[in-house]
Amino acid sequence: MSKTQITAEPGIPQVIIARDFGAPRDLVYRAHIDPELLVQWLGPRELVTAIDHYDARNGGIWRYTQKDPQGHQYGFHGVFHGDPSPEAIVQTFEFEGVPGHVCLQTVTFTEHGDTTRMRTVVAFQSVEDRDQMVASDMERGVRDSGDRLDEVLAKLQAG
Repeated sequence: MSKTQITAEPGIPQVIIARDFGAPRDLVYRAHIDPELLVQWLGPRELVTAIDHYDARNGGIWRYTQKDPQGHQYGFHGVFHGDPSPEAIVQTFEFEGVPGHVCLQTVTFTEHGDTTRMRTVVAFQSVEDRDQMVASDMERGVRDSGDRLDEVLAKLQAG
């Protein structure tokens, strides 16, 4: 539908990601909290995602791993804050390869006619943490995820 916009202002410990999807808000939200859908679009295209646990409720924990073609695994985990809803999902995010560098992600879903604007604000503990995440090829993963989510949403809408 549209391309992903990624904003990382110098000196501010956050990243803002925005993208429009040609699907109803409830469907875009469902793709974020249904583990069977999440594994189909989350992460760079060449990685395989597996959910260890995903308890989408206030205080619920989540963990998933991603495996690259060489067999290397990468783990991620966090906690939901507040009950996820079609309006917003708030959760922590931590890459297990760099423990102790937790960020807070707030994803909002705003419906505009036939499209849904998904906006993610990622707040880091420091500008240095943010810069390390950006340097880790985060942009490619975010763009691939958005493209893959478009594909999943199109299949769901096709029936």
